Formats: sequence, structure tokens, C-alpha cells
Amino acid sequence: MTSGENASRPGGRTARVRADVMAAVEAELAERGYDGLTIDGVAARSGVHRTTVYRRWRTVDGLLVDLLAMGADDNWTPAETGSLAGDLAELNREIRSALTVLPSVTVAVIAASFRTPDAAEALRRFWVDRYERSAVVVTRAVERGEIPAGTDAHRVLMLATAPLYHQLVLLRQPMSAKLATRYAHDAAEAAKVGILHG
Repeated sequence: MTSGENASRPGGRTARVRADVMAAVEAELAERGYDGLTIDGVAARSGVHRTTVYRRWRTVDGLLVDLLAMGADDNWTPAETGSLAGDLAELNREIRSALTVLPSVTVAVIAASFRTPDAAEALRRFWVDRYERSAVVVTRAVERGEIPAGTDAHRVLMLATAPLYHQLVLLRQPMSAKLATRYAHDAAEAAKVGILHG
């Protein structure tokens, strides 16, 4: 979920410090949860002096908000497989991996976001960004003539991906890779028959 902040200063000290601290936040959050996340712990793990961490991020909430902001700064794009079903299946593969690897940073961040309004808003912005980027899979499918023009990208993406979050995060039950792929194919088929218009 991390990336460099200062595109204008690749390799600059500020960017390196931020990257080191955010990597430490991810690790501490995944291992200890929000209640165990401390500035001192992040400083120790990152090798960045605690006064630097305090001066720049001030609070644990500040660290979490910046972690989410950093996720939106990356250059992630959804895979292009040549079909809507394939693209959605790849998207679900990535989501399933992020939610099932232990310890899961993604699950830890979702849980932590419920603790403070600023973190909740930062997570909302992160998801909005991810849905906007993922919409290209629907745009490509329309351009290929695979699905009707006017298909609502958000509805397609929600239909494909929501079952993973529901089962893995809310119900805390396992989901096979095969089932995750099936949900992707179901959404693609629904789009093809034209029931997912805006």
C-alpha cells in the first residue's frame, strides 16, 4: 500500500524517511493492531529518530492517515487480460491475496479506520481512488464491444468484488480462489446481458 511521496525528488531524504516510516507503520499495524501502534514503536522499527516521527506525523492517527494517502499516491493499475471476466478475475485475485495473507495489512487498516474520523475519511478517499482506477476494465470491455455502452462501472466492480470483503472481512470465513474467480465471471456475465446500466 506504500509508495514514494516526492516524485520531484526521487531518492531524496524526505521521501526515504517517509517510505521507511510508512513501511514500519504497515508492519506494526499488521502485527499489533491499532491499539498497539505507537510512534515509539514505529520509530524503532523504521530506524528514524522518534523526534523526527513526532515532528512530522504528531500522532498515531497522523501516521495512519498518511499511510492511506500514500496508497493513493502509487501507480497501481488493474491488469489487462483481454476480457472483462479475466480482468475482474485478476482484480479479485489481488483482493483475495491482500485479505488472506497473514498478517493482513489491508484488514488491519480497515479495522483501524473505524477508530478515528480522519482515518475513516482517508480510507474512503483511498477506496474512491481504487474504484476510479479500476473502472478502466469496464471501459476497455465497452471499447471491445464485449458489453453494452452505458454499463455502470461501479456496479460491475461492486458485484464482482463485494462478496470477497463480505466473506473474508465481515464473516471471517475462507474463500477459495475458484470462488473468487466465479464472482468475477458472474459480474462479467451480468454486464454482457445489459443489466448493469447506469
